[in-house]
Amino acid sequence: MAVGYLELLRVRYAARLLAGTLLGRLPYATAPLAIVLFTRAEGGSYALAGALAAAYGLATAVGQPLLGRLADLHGQPRVMLPAALASAGCMALLALCGTEPAAPAAAAILLGGLTTPPLEGGLRALWPGVLGREERVQRAYALDAVAQEVMFAAGPLLLMLLVSRWSEAAALLVVNAVGVAGALWVVASPPSRRWRSAPRAAHWLGALRSSVLRTLLACFFFVGLALGAISVAAVAYADDRGEPLISSWLLSALAAGALAGGLGYGARQWPGAPEGRLRLLVAALAAGYLPLALAPGPVVLMTLLAGLSGVFLAPALACAFVVIDRHAPRGTVTEAFSWLVTTFGVGSAAGTAVVGPVLEAAGPAGGFAVAGAAGLVAAAVLAAARRPPAAPGGGSRPVAAGRPGHPASLPVAGVPDPPPPGK
Repeated sequence: MAVGYLELLRVRYAARLLAGTLLGRLPYATAPLAIVLFTRAEGGSYALAGALAAAYGLATAVGQPLLGRLADLHGQPRVMLPAALASAGCMALLALCGTEPAAPAAAAILLGGLTTPPLEGGLRALWPGVLGREERVQRAYALDAVAQEVMFAAGPLLLMLLVSRWSEAAALLVVNAVGVAGALWVVASPPSRRWRSAPRAAHWLGALRSSVLRTLLACFFFVGLALGAISVAAVAYADDRGEPLISSWLLSALAAGALAGGLGYGARQWPGAPEGRLRLLVAALAAGYLPLALAPGPVVLMTLLAGLSGVFLAPALACAFVVIDRHAPRGTVTEAFSWLVTTFGVGSAAGTAVVGPVLEAAGPAGGFAVAGAAGLVAAAVLAAARRPPAAPGGGSRPVAAGRPGHPASLPVAGVPDPPPPGK
């Protein structure tokens, strides 16, 4: 397993692009916690802190696909770096000016979220041109999904270390400075500077005119909802047992399961079309959420169930990236990947909102049941779309300046993958 990933990272620019993207996304991974901590340190209420964090999430959800579309149209350096500088500047303004009055603070946070660069979608658009072979690209998508899990687990820990060492304002400044450095490291690389999206047809829906993409977004909205519900239900489960740390054990176990599942998935080649494989992975993911509703008393058993519930998360995401690459309309691949990021985040926020009243009425078991139900709906969405139409063309294969894009014909579900180029 390790040999395959080492081979992947030895490909020229691969390690640089992955590391730069992770660093560039550090502000996004830590923003909700950073905003809450900073607002509280400034004397603001939890209500204000929650509202500001929600504003950032909403603005990011709007900005990611819009900036992704601009990157497809104008190239990555012209969009990613200015966006990173603008976002970091807004958060620096917040750190320096505080949260009083609240209106300017909210404006800074909204603009900072809106201009968060779509580095995640940009990286996935670069992989085919950097790695070349299809099996390498699929392995990179799996490694990418795993790396995101690590970032969202390690980022808040790093933030807390910065807060304990200096202050909430200093942590906000440092994290966003790191984000700018990461974005610069990516866009200064030759693959990012050379990358051009395929020519695109003018259409106001952009990537959303693909019915396959719309189906995927509906599916992963409910996957995100399940994860949002689990994050809150885990806190309620810990409260019932009088030990707040239990919630961190459960969420860490889920992340560890996703890490193991993603590494295992990317270590081998999978036969058949990814569309059918994605249905199986999401169904397995949903099945993993269902036992959590038992909310067993022994914490060790609950932690084990949490770990098992995460095993198919990273594989499902990695497979979804491949499906998006195959079905995104020509010239919209960065936007398409960014829509997945947005939808997943909106679903997670919806899950945290929906599960609250359920916890009040039915306790932790009811909260985890929300996650199980959301997983089943996600699987049903894909099962209902049994025969997705042929892709309108595209994918993220690189297009050199002055050359037309690759042919628009792409395989559909139930048809074997095409052989890698040159075979």
